[in-house]
Amino acid sequence: MKLFIFRLFLLITVLSSGSLIAAANGFFGKGSGKSQDTTTFVPPYAEDNQRCFKCHGQAMYEYTNEKLGRKIKAMMFSERIIDKDEFYKSNHRNFSCTDCHSTEYANWPHSGELRMEQKLICLDCHGGDEKFAQYHFEEIEADYKQSVHFKMEEDGFTCWKCHNPHSYKISERNLKNVKETVAYDNAICLNCHANFDRFKLLTDRLEIDIIKKHEWLPNQAAHFANVRCIECHTKINNNVPVSHQIMPKDQAVRRCNECHSQNSILMASLYKFEAKQDRRDGFLNGVILKESYVIGANRNKYLNILSLIIFAGVIGVVGFHTLLRLRKK
Repeated sequence: MKLFIFRLFLLITVLSSGSLIAAANGFFGKGSGKSQDTTTFVPPYAEDNQRCFKCHGQAMYEYTNEKLGRKIKAMMFSERIIDKDEFYKSNHRNFSCTDCHSTEYANWPHSGELRMEQKLICLDCHGGDEKFAQYHFEEIEADYKQSVHFKMEEDGFTCWKCHNPHSYKISERNLKNVKETVAYDNAICLNCHANFDRFKLLTDRLEIDIIKKHEWLPNQAAHFANVRCIECHTKINNNVPVSHQIMPKDQAVRRCNECHSQNSILMASLYKFEAKQDRRDGFLNGVILKESYVIGANRNKYLNILSLIIFAGVIGVVGFHTLLRLRKK
């Protein structure tokens, strides 16, 4: 009897070691931290920017034509309409419009020559800046220059074809917002690849049917909802947050085991954030797994608690049995 209990105790101890630490992390970890500050954001250049939003923030604008001596109402070109609410939620919300655009835009009516103004790109502001070193903008540019998109640069392809400077925002990925990240990032690709009017601005190719092109993909809807386009269409670069080297279509991922395996490429792209979490699955797993996924090693929190209860029960039985033996002697 004693030998059986000892073996059972040893087995559960080994199986539960990772679970115990994971459960403790769950009870005493970051989950008990303070909530984030929800103070309403106050734009530093709201008054200056309002001069621009007065016209560019709506579909119709009005101005006085001094030559005709009367007011004129006109429709704003759709590409020039900026959503003010989205701008003040974006990464650039602290900017004044004239930080990126010529100060001459403060004058009305605008000079026609301003339309030919050279637009800034990401590196014009972020290149060589230590404050943004963690994002590796220089490496992103090197990545992009090997991309199929770079070949279209002479036709006007820039950072802004994918990242709208007036609304682009980035948030840290976590287990709760993966699907939102997938939807947001895929919308960037589909903005051209599912919108033929935008697509033909950069190429003379015929319209692409995204659904038909991916009809070989099993359970297509589930893949589109849970995986980003770039997971299959970019070359992995561990030095940048998101790979920007879009590969030719004949080099896209097509083999199931490249994602559905222990060495899944998703752990180096979509789920890269997991490797940086505070040993969510216990110290042992955090050290061994690093950037890989092993079925059964990433534990369920309810099973963690159950194993803790079983472990405590075994300890109790052993202790009670020992107490009885001592009393008998």
